[in-house]
Amino acid sequence: MSSTQAEAAARESARRGPVGIGIIGTGMISNAYLDNLTRFPDVRVVALGDLNEALAAEKAGAYGVPFSGSPASVLANDEVEIVINLTIPVAHVPVALDAIAAGKHVWIEKPIGINREEAQALLAAADAAGLRVGVAPDTVLNPGIQTALRHLAAGVVGTPITARTMMRYSGPDLFHPNPAFLFARGGGPLLDMGPYYVTTLVSAFGPVSKVYATGSTAKPNRTVKLGPNAGQAFPVDVLTHVDALVTFESGANAQVTFSNDSPLAEMGTVEIIGADGMLLTPDPNHADGATRVARHPQEYSEKLEPNWEDYPEEGTVTGRGYGALDMARGIREGLPHVATGELALHVLDIMLAIEESAAAGEVVAIQSTVDPVPLVDHKRDPFAATLGA
Repeated sequence: MSSTQAEAAARESARRGPVGIGIIGTGMISNAYLDNLTRFPDVRVVALGDLNEALAAEKAGAYGVPFSGSPASVLANDEVEIVINLTIPVAHVPVALDAIAAGKHVWIEKPIGINREEAQALLAAADAAGLRVGVAPDTVLNPGIQTALRHLAAGVVGTPITARTMMRYSGPDLFHPNPAFLFARGGGPLLDMGPYYVTTLVSAFGPVSKVYATGSTAKPNRTVKLGPNAGQAFPVDVLTHVDALVTFESGANAQVTFSNDSPLAEMGTVEIIGADGMLLTPDPNHADGATRVARHPQEYSEKLEPNWEDYPEEGTVTGRGYGALDMARGIREGLPHVATGELALHVLDIMLAIEESAAAGEVVAIQSTVDPVPLVDHKRDPFAATLGA
């Protein structure tokens, strides 16, 4: 352990009670985090920061957060132990590195970064400082997906063999008043929505070894559909439709589709076929929903209408913010958290390899790997005070 890591460990061991949270970036997604983080007894949201300080102040007033200001003011706040980084993808790593330099742990909205090199540099900096990195999506830590993963691990459909995911609709410009960043580098249906599905698949099957993909971009420009900028055109810099074949280190495989070019919406599809049947997870972008299991039909007449068995979710549904809570509890208790930076780096590596494969028209090997992703302790209530005063 380096002297810096030893100092960080000593600092953590001296703290008790709820973990102080500061949020940088108070745009649209911050509401989903604040709704929960302000209700979890094991954390305290003490500061909000944004380049638009008026917006940060408005959110602070709405959620009863005692301090607001600039991003720099959040980093300078001694009560902040974890920085929740809700900036746009291109700023994820720069802001996270500033947090690490300020001696803060950091939780990052997905994806971890926009290229492998910056994500690797961030993890190296955090490790050298003895600090933690956690990365969304944390919806997959909630009861919906976790229940599915527990039943899968228990062998409810036998050994997992293959999977299919589908996420297609017209795109986030349908609802977002400032959607341009979602079609810039680090966005698109693959890097914006892909983390939910790819993280679920890696949690179920383990690390990925290679991918083969095709992709396309339907329109070079899109138009803002609502809000004060309605009618304004913006460029599309990413693939807006991707199909990929994914091979896992285990030898299993999956077919994945991500599209913002479909007028027909089909979202949340994750089908896992095992030797003894099929398991359907709930939508990984959401926190709840039953797991469905179908066995192989015993008669030809059952081929289109298998008998489904529903497994209700086990645990308390929260939503976004649960991953930061899990990391906060891990910090106090000296235990690992589930949604690690290493998992996020592997997921990013997979998604970038899909982009590269689509561009080159060839199989791309995945350079990274990750340890098996542990399950969440679903019996531990996120709304219980477990860290003392």
